[in-house]
Amino acid sequence: MRAILRRLAFYVLAAWSAVTLNFFLPRMLPGSALQAVLSSIRSAPITPDELHALEAEYGSGGKGLMSQYATYISNLLHGDLGTSTSKSVPVTDVLGADLPWTIGLIGTATVIAFVLGTFLGVLAGWRRGGLLDTLLPVATFFQAIPYYILAFLLLMTMGYLWQWFPLAGGYDITRDSTVTPGWNTGFIGSVADHGVLPVLTIVLASIAGWIIGMRNVMITTMDEDYVLVAAAKGLPRWRVVWVAARNAILPSISSLALSVSLIVTGSIVTEIVFSYPGLGLAINNATLDADYPLMQGILLCVTFAVLAVNFLADIVYVILDPRARREA
Repeated sequence: MRAILRRLAFYVLAAWSAVTLNFFLPRMLPGSALQAVLSSIRSAPITPDELHALEAEYGSGGKGLMSQYATYISNLLHGDLGTSTSKSVPVTDVLGADLPWTIGLIGTATVIAFVLGTFLGVLAGWRRGGLLDTLLPVATFFQAIPYYILAFLLLMTMGYLWQWFPLAGGYDITRDSTVTPGWNTGFIGSVADHGVLPVLTIVLASIAGWIIGMRNVMITTMDEDYVLVAAAKGLPRWRVVWVAARNAILPSISSLALSVSLIVTGSIVTEIVFSYPGLGLAINNATLDADYPLMQGILLCVTFAVLAVNFLADIVYVILDPRARREA
């Protein structure tokens, strides 16, 4: 518990730093949310009362920077992230609509890449010099390709040329479509069909790291004395491999937390390429529309998600590794 509390204090400090940077950085850029609103309605006249209302909603409203910061923190604690200037709806409504798509995409791709990569890494380390070692250069090749190039390649081949999967969107929204959004078989099947290429892009671009990392640690662990003693006692082969894999997986758990930020970055680009209705496409549109409140809300959401995953990984690491508990 002491180790977990120490890590919790660190993440609370990191979250406060992220919130502070999220507030000040956009205000250091030229322009403002108020100017973005005015530019979108510049052809229509605006009254002084309307200008004052816009200043109160999006701008300073006559307040100093620190006063704005205090108001921002207060609103944040109450779950108020402001109003989107391009959609004229609360930012929380936009996040509520787009966040489940990104969570589903990143969660599915991360679990597949981690589980499959770790399993293949264990086999490659156990049977070093075998067939799996010949597949490592192929996996490394895909990881070296940038996300957007790999996404375009899959889009042009499996989507356009061979027509195996849909080209864009999160589900079938064509005019003659009979898909109705909701928890029904047709909608779930359409979502899964549209999500294959984005998920495959992220998995291919990240699985090599899991395979190589787990293989290298597994090779070292298999030569440890306690593994050799377990094999000498006549334990079944699968039991010996399990003993080695349980200890070899600890570095992969730490790497999982660190890789989430890279996967989130890759998913943003992937969503833009496939026009996938998640936070990546939303932040791209918000940037084009100079929608500062929405950009702040999405960046804050992504930051908190990365911090939460890192904190959960630290908890799992403390549970699995007794040395971490003793150090605390």
